[in-house]
Amino acid sequence: MIALDDLDRQILFALARDATLSAGELGRRLGLSQPATWRRIRRLEDSGAIRGRRLRLNAEALGFGVTVFLGIKLGRRWQGRFADFERAVSAIPEVQTVEHVLGLYDFRLRIVARDLPDFERLLRRRIMTLPGAGDVEANVLLSEERLPGPLGA
Repeated sequence: MIALDDLDRQILFALARDATLSAGELGRRLGLSQPATWRRIRRLEDSGAIRGRRLRLNAEALGFGVTVFLGIKLGRRWQGRFADFERAVSAIPEVQTVEHVLGLYDFRLRIVARDLPDFERLLRRRIMTLPGAGDVEANVLLSEERLPGPLGA
């Protein structure tokens, strides 16, 4: 674990909100020079505190109006073969995230679909036909708010 000071936290918070900020712009906002800001960002990346920067696509604008969280319990004979199931479900393009979780279900998936009938087709034809797929529970996303994360504001 890396020791963070207040400037490191401010850098992480700012980049979590807008990863496109340049070191120069970020430095101006925090009262640091561009090289000093760049060195801090580099140190945070090297330590693993920053694992990369991602582009967040607007699924709705791209024609995917429904997001569903799907809990999946593997069938009894498949318990312990989590990697096989994870590999198979990860190959489905509409599956945005695959999380192996502890609790009632073995996996939690985030899935995008054009609409509910499209999701139903995906569930019946692609997901439920995967070897090992057992009980499922679907939760349709109604709204989403992006929170700043563990570092706060």
